[in-house]
Amino acid sequence: MPITSARSRVTEKLYWDVLNLQHQLRIVGIYGNMSKKRGRKRSSGELSESSASTMTPDPDNLLGRRIQHTWREKGDVTKWKGTVLERLTVNNALYMVKYDGFDCVYGIELFKDNRVAGLQVLAEKVVNNKIRVPPGAEELVGRAVEHVFEKEDGGKNEWRGMVLSRAPIMTHWYYITYEKDPVLYMYQLWDDYMEGDLRVLPESENKHLLPADRKPGEEPESLVGKQVEYVTDNGLKRTGLVIYQVPAKPTVYYIKYDDDVHIHVYDLVKTT
Repeated sequence: MPITSARSRVTEKLYWDVLNLQHQLRIVGIYGNMSKKRGRKRSSGELSESSASTMTPDPDNLLGRRIQHTWREKGDVTKWKGTVLERLTVNNALYMVKYDGFDCVYGIELFKDNRVAGLQVLAEKVVNNKIRVPPGAEELVGRAVEHVFEKEDGGKNEWRGMVLSRAPIMTHWYYITYEKDPVLYMYQLWDDYMEGDLRVLPESENKHLLPADRKPGEEPESLVGKQVEYVTDNGLKRTGLVIYQVPAKPTVYYIKYDDDVHIHVYDLVKTT
């Protein structure tokens, strides 16, 4: 399982197929090179209460479970431990998992991907601490924010993005994506807010970060379940599936590419 994202900046073209007709979609978002482990001071121990016992995995009883398994890729074997957050209805073999020590959310076919071995369900309870919302604070979901991260040299990096929703299972965390790296991450944003590392952007600074609101009465057709094709400037083609529509911003979707375990986030607007 890749730990870093080493994607080059590309111009993207996505297509979805409806009744054999091709409709081009506009992509809002910029690719950037960035580690999926951002150096935040966080330990896996805060995610669960430790236990040594394990149970046999059941595909229909994984939500909210703590799991561990090995990952075999290119001759390397690594061990992963995390929490199962969601099972996708559009592809019920696909699970969204938050692994300990990593900030992005992975989309894994836990029972079909031959890189997954030794899957075990741990007899651990997910610790879900109460959210500490500062008095008078604004709602975060659907808002554009500036998020500060620490670099290895102690410096600061400022990343602008959009808060998508409260995370399932680990409900004191939030799903978020970033302008320079549009994949799905999750953080305890109120903790960062109180530490001065998160700022809600005023409207004058966020227009290019947020998709346009729908007009009254406008109900665009959902793209969930549509196959997509991604074409780079050098002609490389990738295929994937639209797996989720964000309720707070209905033009924003999650896409899972066949050759990637990351969940990509796009504002998909049909153009003529």
